[in-house]
Amino acid sequence: MMSLIRRLLALSLLLLPALAHAETFVFTAIPDADESRLQQRFGKVADYLSAQLGVEVKYIPVKSYAAAITAFRNNQVQLAWFGGLSGVQARRLVPDSEALAQGYEDQFFKSYFIAHTSTGLEAADSLSDALKGKTFTFGSKGSTSGRLMPEFYLREQFGMAPEAVFERVGFSGDHSRTIAQVQSGAYQVGAVNYAVWETELAEGKIDTSKVKVIWTTPTYPDYQWTVRGDVDQHFGEGFKVKVREALLNMKDPDLLASFPRESFVPASNDDYGPIEATAKAIGLLDE
Repeated sequence: MMSLIRRLLALSLLLLPALAHAETFVFTAIPDADESRLQQRFGKVADYLSAQLGVEVKYIPVKSYAAAITAFRNNQVQLAWFGGLSGVQARRLVPDSEALAQGYEDQFFKSYFIAHTSTGLEAADSLSDALKGKTFTFGSKGSTSGRLMPEFYLREQFGMAPEAVFERVGFSGDHSRTIAQVQSGAYQVGAVNYAVWETELAEGKIDTSKVKVIWTTPTYPDYQWTVRGDVDQHFGEGFKVKVREALLNMKDPDLLASFPRESFVPASNDDYGPIEATAKAIGLLDE
């Protein structure tokens, strides 16, 4: 009997490494566009990562930017496609978490200010005083391109909070809804991620007789893949490096087009120092 117990114990110890690697690697993404688009985009990414990493990889959708950060903090997901601000917020909550890769375009991202044509606002090189008294919508409250940087430039131009500049300020929840709300006239002006605008414009979803771009912000760092600091403990030594390599080697034009990004390039936490500083300056992060 004792011999059998020893054999079973030895067998269980042999199985432990395999069991450690049987965990599912889960990732999410901030919901910056409609859910069906995200599901299609990240389902394909999950298949790619699974093949590259040799573990089961699953994408789970979330309903808000805050939910993406919470899932990351609670280890419900180990990897996330964050915006600049949401990535900073998440990394502050999880020790040793790390920005691994960003889209080539994310090194110099930008926002568009868009306006309903009934306002008479035209494209200009700076924010016009004619914006005062209009209705305005941001995207999500936690969006870098739909809230943080647009608010920063509004405060810089007018020397006051958006609520003091505009008659009414709203938060649409995502960039697609911002475009729809300004196009419908529900809001006169809004701030939107330039990449979502360009994608929806190319797909014929924007009626340029009703809504137009009136200003483009200076560039700033934005989206990135961020991984938890403890993934090597769960998936084996060197797993974080493998994830970074898999992201940087994502070359399939179909996968890249779904972001849309030209390619992925290395990123580090330090790249997002300007985002963190801006968020602190306008009171979105504690010192």
